[in-house]
Amino acid sequence: MQKANFPFAIPLRVRYSEIDAQGIVYNSHYLTYYDIAITETLRLLKFDYSLKAMQQTGKDFHTVKATVEYHTPLFYDDEFEIRVRCSRIGRASLTWQMAIFLCNSAAQTMSSDEKALSTGEVIWVYVDMNKHKSTPLPEELVRLLKS
Repeated sequence: MQKANFPFAIPLRVRYSEIDAQGIVYNSHYLTYYDIAITETLRLLKFDYSLKAMQQTGKDFHTVKATVEYHTPLFYDDEFEIRVRCSRIGRASLTWQMAIFLCNSAAQTMSSDEKALSTGEVIWVYVDMNKHKSTPLPEELVRLLKS
């Protein structure tokens, strides 16, 4: 996966509470990182993904699949970027792809030859919360993701 294929970059740093006894990021935190990255991507797109908006529309996204592939571990205090792209837009679903790249701590920039430390995929389905059924994606979001 090449960084250029991901239009969104979310910077983070590994916190002490996220490491395990081996001194590396505990595996379940990667899904949290991916969730943060998707939420921040929606914020960058200026799509209202607030609790208030969900309550007003009666609709929300459900995660139906989440995968993580671990290639190289992250350690305490590592600075990294989560790169995000929407790789598929369906009628009622979105497929997000993420890749984590380590930042160059000296310059706070990405090295051009780095490989992804982790890759993942999250599939969301947009759901009418009253009917408990999938419903078409918001047109505004589809427009934002395609632009």
